[in-house]
Amino acid sequence: MASPSNAILVTGGAGYIGSHTCKALAAQGYLPVAFDNLSTGHADFLKWGPSVQGDIVDFRALSDTLRRFNISAVIHFAALALVGDSMKRPEDYYRTNVTGTLNVLEAMRQAGVKNLVFSSSCATYGAPDQVPITEDTLQRPINPYGSSKLMCERIAFDFARTHDLSVSLLRYFNASGADADAEIGEDHGNETHLIPRAILSALGRIDDFEVFGNDYPTPDGTAVRDYIHVTDLATAHIAALKALQGGANSEAFNVGSGEGHSVLDVLKAIEGASGRSFAAVKGPRRAGDPPELVADATKIKQHLGFTPQHSDLNNVITSAWKWHNKRHGNA
Repeated sequence: MASPSNAILVTGGAGYIGSHTCKALAAQGYLPVAFDNLSTGHADFLKWGPSVQGDIVDFRALSDTLRRFNISAVIHFAALALVGDSMKRPEDYYRTNVTGTLNVLEAMRQAGVKNLVFSSSCATYGAPDQVPITEDTLQRPINPYGSSKLMCERIAFDFARTHDLSVSLLRYFNASGADADAEIGEDHGNETHLIPRAILSALGRIDDFEVFGNDYPTPDGTAVRDYIHVTDLATAHIAALKALQGGANSEAFNVGSGEGHSVLDVLKAIEGASGRSFAAVKGPRRAGDPPELVADATKIKQHLGFTPQHSDLNNVITSAWKWHNKRHGNA
């Protein structure tokens, strides 16, 4: 077991990206301490260290956990994170994401924990005029989810400047794929993301799969996204953590593959991986969705030495198919 000084608090550690990061942390000799209210996370994903059932809006629970486990740094994932849902109930997104992040930072300040890796999003950029998107692209979010993440970024940088903290803000693009061992993967109760929904449709688990919009200004009319494998995301968080522990300055980084794939590209890859064809109902655009989001990930490579190793679209889809077929197959 890692020494107490190697204990890392992972808020949202029972979630999709958080659980993959806990696994990667444990493999690197850290002690991940998962902090999750289990509203969307999964208890069976809590495999690689101690866990605390708690909510980031509960300041006392955060403070107690930081001290009880002698936490040395925080990786903060816990948030509400669905674009469409944020358009319907923005108040919940601001309450959880902004107030929760403020609680995390204040609890860190009081406990003397100096390093934070924050889960941000390309949603802070909104619908940019040019792609690929650099870290200097103007941040103009077009949905409450993106706005809440941008507010959190500003709060984190203010704390860093005022209270001698160091923060690494990772603006990642579309998290995708699954653990190579198929132990953990993307499994949301009310699934809205393209890849899992399409796979669940191919498995016969859902019958209402839609393509949201086929009239975007893109080559085939469907939205284009940059898919970054969740294992690569976990690696990026650890690279950011190690840099902060080594004295790096506070910075924001895009985390993406640097390649864009349309919805139709993704569906073709799923048909290839599964050997199944499926009909997709064409629906209207979803509110808050920009036409194209693709990362320029030059900065994170230069500063942290991070380059994605698993984010080829076929690998993303094959790993996701393996996980979902194990979890939800035999329909």
